[in-house]
Amino acid sequence: MAAAACCVLLLGAPVAHAVEPTSYARVQQAGEQRGTMWTRGALVSAERLYTLPTPEAVVGELTEAGFSGDTVRHGVVAYRLVYRTVDAHGRRTTASGLLVLPLSSERRLSAVSFAHGTGVHRDDAPSVQRARFVSAPAVAHAAAGAAGVAPDYLGMGTGPGPHPWMDVPSETTASLDMLRAARAFVPRTGRVLERDVMVTGFSQGASAALGLGRALEAGEDRWFRLGALAPVSGAYDFGGTELPALFAGDVEAKSGVVYAAYTMVAFNRLHRVYADPGEVFEARYASHIEALFDGTHTGAEVMQGTPGSLDELLTERGRGMLEHPTGRLADALRTTDAVCTDWVPEALVRLYMASGDEQAVTANTERCRAALAGNGVYAPVVDVGPVDHQGSRHVGSNVAATPLIVRWFAELRDHH
Repeated sequence: MAAAACCVLLLGAPVAHAVEPTSYARVQQAGEQRGTMWTRGALVSAERLYTLPTPEAVVGELTEAGFSGDTVRHGVVAYRLVYRTVDAHGRRTTASGLLVLPLSSERRLSAVSFAHGTGVHRDDAPSVQRARFVSAPAVAHAAAGAAGVAPDYLGMGTGPGPHPWMDVPSETTASLDMLRAARAFVPRTGRVLERDVMVTGFSQGASAALGLGRALEAGEDRWFRLGALAPVSGAYDFGGTELPALFAGDVEAKSGVVYAAYTMVAFNRLHRVYADPGEVFEARYASHIEALFDGTHTGAEVMQGTPGSLDELLTERGRGMLEHPTGRLADALRTTDAVCTDWVPEALVRLYMASGDEQAVTANTERCRAALAGNGVYAPVVDVGPVDHQGSRHVGSNVAATPLIVRWFAELRDHH
C-alpha cells in the first residue's frame, strides 16, 4: 500500500537512500548577510547533493526509482536549495527544494517545475530522498536538458513547522519562490534560466501545478511566465468529487481512511474546523490522530495507527462534516476546488490520468477538463492506461506519464 485518496502516501525510504549533502560543496548564499532586505525567493543556502556524471548513471538512478530511462540524454547534478518564502498565513519562513541541472553545454536552460504527491513524514520530499518516487521526475527532466525544479513544500524537507496539506495557496507560493531561488542560484553554475516555465505535478502536486500556472499567468513574478501545463492524476475537485468518492466506496478503503484523517487534521490546523478531535474522531483514535500527522511519523506508522474503515475512524459529526461541508471547511474546500475553474490558461494544457485509478478518481480529471472547456480552453486528456506500480494504478500513472511529459516539454522547447 503506497498511495491514498489524492496523492502518494510514502512509507518512508530507508536511511541508506536519504540524500547526504556533499559538505565541501556547500555554498552559503548572501541572503543571510546582515542588512539584506528580506525577499521572497531569496537564497539562504545551496548544497550539492550528488552528481550522476553519465547518462548511464542517470538511467540507473531512474530505474531504481521504477521510472523509465528512455528520455535520458545527459548526466545531472543535484542541489538542495533553502530559500525564503511565506507560510500559509503570510508570515516569513523558509522552505527547501531540489534543483537538478543537466551536465550539458547549454548555457540557457528552460525550467520544469515538478510538484510532488503527498508524504506524511517531512523527509518524504524531493531534496531528501534520492532514487525515489518524489525525486525521479525532476531528475528525468534535467537529464533531457531542462532544469528540474521540485519544491519540498512548507514543513517538508528542511522547512519548519507542520505541512499544510492540500493548501493550494501555500503550495503555490512555495513553488513560485523555489523557482526564484533556482534563478538566483543557477548563474553560479555558469547558466541562466529562461523565462518560460513548464509546469507539472502529480496528485497533490497536480493541484499545486495548476496553482503555480495560474500565478505565473497572473504576472505574480516579473521574470517567469507559463510555458505549458501537464498535471497528473489530481484531485482537482477535492470537495465536490474526491471526498464523496471516499464515502461511496470508489476509493481504496485504507487510502480513504488516511486521507479523511489528513483532511480533518490539516484543514483544522489552518481553519479551525473543530474544537476538539473527539468531536470528529472516534475515541480510540482521537487522542493520537493529530500527532500522526506532525511530520515525524512515517507512512507505515500512519497506516498502523489508523483503522481500516471510515466508520471506525469518524464520529457521526465527523462524517457529516466531510460529506456535507459547511462554514470554514466549505470555504477552504472552495479554494482548493477552484484550480480548474477560476482562470483561463493561455498556455497549452494536457491532463494526464490512468484509467481505473483507485485513489484519485478519474471523475476529477473529467471535471477539470469540462471546466476548462467551459472557459474555452482545450485541454486534452491523456489516459496512460491501466498501469500498475507497487500495486497501485495511481502511483503507476506518474511513472507512466513522466516520460510522456518529458518528451512533450522537450518538443515544445525545440520549437520555441
